[in-house]
Amino acid sequence: MRFDPAGALEGSLRPPPDKSISHRAALIGAMCDGPTRVTGFLDSADTRSTLAAVEAVGAAVREGEADEHGGLFVEVEGVGLRGARPARIDVGNAGTLLRVLPGWLAGQPGGGWTLDGDDSIRSRPVDRVAEPLGRMGADVDCRDGRLPPLTVRGSKLRGIDYELPIASAQVKSCLLLAGLLAQGETRISSPVPSRDHTERMLAAAGASIRREGNAVIVAPAEALESGDVVVPGDFSSAAFFICGALIVPGSEVEVREVGINRNRIGLLSILSRMGVTMGGAHESGRDMVVHEIREPGPEPMASLRARPAALSGAEVGPQDVPGAIDELPLVALLGCFAEGETVVTGADELRRKESDRIDAVVDGLSAVGADIEGRPDGFAVRGTGGLRGGTLDARGDHRMAMLGAIAGLASREGVEVTGFDAVAVSYPGFAGDLRALSG
Repeated sequence: MRFDPAGALEGSLRPPPDKSISHRAALIGAMCDGPTRVTGFLDSADTRSTLAAVEAVGAAVREGEADEHGGLFVEVEGVGLRGARPARIDVGNAGTLLRVLPGWLAGQPGGGWTLDGDDSIRSRPVDRVAEPLGRMGADVDCRDGRLPPLTVRGSKLRGIDYELPIASAQVKSCLLLAGLLAQGETRISSPVPSRDHTERMLAAAGASIRREGNAVIVAPAEALESGDVVVPGDFSSAAFFICGALIVPGSEVEVREVGINRNRIGLLSILSRMGVTMGGAHESGRDMVVHEIREPGPEPMASLRARPAALSGAEVGPQDVPGAIDELPLVALLGCFAEGETVVTGADELRRKESDRIDAVVDGLSAVGADIEGRPDGFAVRGTGGLRGGTLDARGDHRMAMLGAIAGLASREGVEVTGFDAVAVSYPGFAGDLRALSG
C-alpha cells in the first residue's frame, strides 16, 4: 500500500483496545472459576489466537458484536486454576500467547500441550521461559533447545527466586502464572520495571501479589475469582498517530481513552527529552496535552492531544526500553525529523520481536532516506529534517507496516509499504483511521 505526503492530520479517534491487556484478560479469565466478562476485547488475528487457545484447553468463550473501535464484549467461562485439558495449540503469530500460556500449563500434572505457530513465530526464541520454568520443576522441551514448537508436560512446581537477565513483561507473566501453582512463593526480580498488566489483573482476581522494589512476589493460590475487565485503548497503537501529529505540519490529533499504565508510557518521557512540551488540559501553548484521566478498573486511561513540535535528538538507554519497547521504531522515525543525533542503546530485545526490529528499522528507514546506522543493541539516527520517500519492507511485522505509513505521510515523495497486510495482527482498521485523519 502506498502512503503519499499528507496535509495536516486532524481529528479525534479512539485507538483499538490494548492487545497486551486483551491477551491477559482471556488467559486469566480461563484460569478463573466462573465467568469473566471483558468489555472492549481487541478483535485481531493475535487475540483471536488467544481465544482459540483458551477454548482448546476447555474454557467456553461467548462474544458479542464488535464496536466501532474494534472492541468485542467477550465472556470467558473459566476451567479453574487446575482444569486445563490437554491440547495442541496454534498460537498463530501471537508471541505473548506463546510465552505467557506455558506458565499456567506447566503446573498441572498429568496434562500435555504443544504450542506452535506460523513461520515467524517459529523463529522467536522460547528458551527465556523454558529455562526458568525448568528451574521450577517444569517438564518443557523446545526445538534446538530454544525455538518453537514448545512442548509442556504438567509437573509439580516449586517456587524460586529468579532474576530476569533482561526486563521482560512476557517472561515475568509466565513465571507469575506458574507461581500460582507452585509450592512456596515465587519471586521475580527485574533490572528495571516492566509493564505490570498481569500483576494488576491477578490481584483483582484475588491472587496474593506484592512488590518489593523491582521484584514481584506471588504466593500459591487455590482459585482465582472471576469478574469484569475493561480494556482501554492501546497506547502502542495510539503512538503512531501521536508521532504523526508531531512531524506532519499543521496537525492536531486527539486519541481518546488510551491506557496510561505508568510502565507502558515510556515514550512520553522520551518525547519530553526530545523537546515536546507537555501539560494538562488547562495549560496553553503545549505540544501535547493529557486530560480526562480516569480509572474504570485496574488500568488507568486518559485522552491525549498532540500537534507539531520542534524536535531535538536524545539519548535513550536501557532504563527507558521496557516502558517503550514497542515505540522505539517510532523514536527512530522522529529522530529523522529532529535536530542532532538520536541514539538508542540497551534495546537488543527488539531483535526478538515479529521481525528483527533493529535490522528492520535501519534497513526500512534507510531505504526511504534516513541517515541511520544499526548497533548490536540499538541504532543511531542523525536528523536531516525529514525523509525523501521510497519503498519500505514491513517484513511481516505489523509495527513496521504502520511505521512505513506514518513515514510516507511525513515524507517528501511518499512511501510504498510492502507487506502492509501485517497490520491485521493488531490493528485491522489502521489504514481507515489514518485516512479519516488525513482527509
